[in-house]
Amino acid sequence: MRNVLSKLYRQSLIPKPLRRLKDDQSRSTRSRTDEQRQRDLERIQKYRSLEDQVRDQIAESKYGLETFHLTSKILRLNPEYYTIWNARRRCLISGLLSKPSAGSSPLKASPSTLATDTPTTSSAASLPSYSTETPRAPDPPTAGKSGIILDPESAPAADDASKNEQDTDMIRAELAFTIPLLMEFPKCYWIWNYRLWILQQAIERLDVVGARQIWKEELGLVGKMLARDTRNFHAWGYRRHVVAQLESPVLGGRSMVEPEFEYTTTAIHRDLSNFSAWHNRSQLIPRLLAERKSDDDSRKAFLDKELELVGNALNVGPEDQSLWFYHQYLILNLVERAGSSPIAPHLTVDERKSYILREIVDIKDLLEDYTNIKWIYEALVEYTAALWQLTGLVREQQEQRDVGTWLARLRELDPMRNGRWSDLEKQLDLTEVATK
Repeated sequence: MRNVLSKLYRQSLIPKPLRRLKDDQSRSTRSRTDEQRQRDLERIQKYRSLEDQVRDQIAESKYGLETFHLTSKILRLNPEYYTIWNARRRCLISGLLSKPSAGSSPLKASPSTLATDTPTTSSAASLPSYSTETPRAPDPPTAGKSGIILDPESAPAADDASKNEQDTDMIRAELAFTIPLLMEFPKCYWIWNYRLWILQQAIERLDVVGARQIWKEELGLVGKMLARDTRNFHAWGYRRHVVAQLESPVLGGRSMVEPEFEYTTTAIHRDLSNFSAWHNRSQLIPRLLAERKSDDDSRKAFLDKELELVGNALNVGPEDQSLWFYHQYLILNLVERAGSSPIAPHLTVDERKSYILREIVDIKDLLEDYTNIKWIYEALVEYTAALWQLTGLVREQQEQRDVGTWLARLRELDPMRNGRWSDLEKQLDLTEVATK
């Protein structure tokens, strides 16, 4: 292509304005490339210089404030450098954080002094909701400003209250340091690993009230992350971890299943396609009902409400796979043997049959408006098979023909899974029906 353009250019077959534009673009491209190359060389030189300095410090086992600041500079350039994260940890445990006392216990505060379980968002305030600009990560507090002991060998020993305050300042500074990095590199595992390590230091070094406050602020930060990206399953998993820590005895916690269940409701109303919210909801339901000490009537009413919720969602978006997965979770609770269902374990067989039949009728109604959605046909096949398994009654010929028709439609809509549909046909003993 380049030779052809050159030939046309020489033969003046390219119009003059286009030739002039081509010349300008070539000069501009060369100029930008040279400038970019020079900037890259300068950045590489700066990076290698920082790396050499840190390596020299580590080789001499110098884990003081100078090394700590060098790690800050390198990690802002390359947060994937896990060795530098480890060096930063060594700096903290070698003097920037106080040494945990052998007899200290994270449960020394009485439960009556603990803060409420309402998540706060003070740490989340460091994460702008709409700005995409990555702010510079703040440096940790230094001596003279926060009272952090930079050289424990020369500084006098501080009392417990002073050490607690110093460690709190340092832990908060480190959490703030990672926020701009996470904004620019949200999927860098080394940043998340380091942040979790810092949060663990709060548990090990601070009193219960202080540590719990920091973890509550972390929950507020996760909430802000999910407000920006409601389907981020990494953030949902991180939220479950933070909640588990807040519920743990080491932080003087109590159950948060009620507010977390309500949180999934809010997330679902905001976005019906939020698979992570539906999944989290299914994980919370057994605990929710157990902690409510729900009787059989309450559990049945709860099941009705959940079926209504997902049923209304299916009427709006029957093509949404996440809705069908949650609906399937509810139906499976009806198929399990008596006493094993986490939602309504004491429903009679007739009650279970009635539920499944009602859902099948509602799903058939969807076919009147949506004839090309495979999830509808797959649900009809699976729920009819579940009904046969539950009742053990003789199958009606019409039911068998319907299932055969739905399987045939599935082959048309999803031919890549033809083997699966054939296996289902054999399992349900429908081969003779299909050949008729």
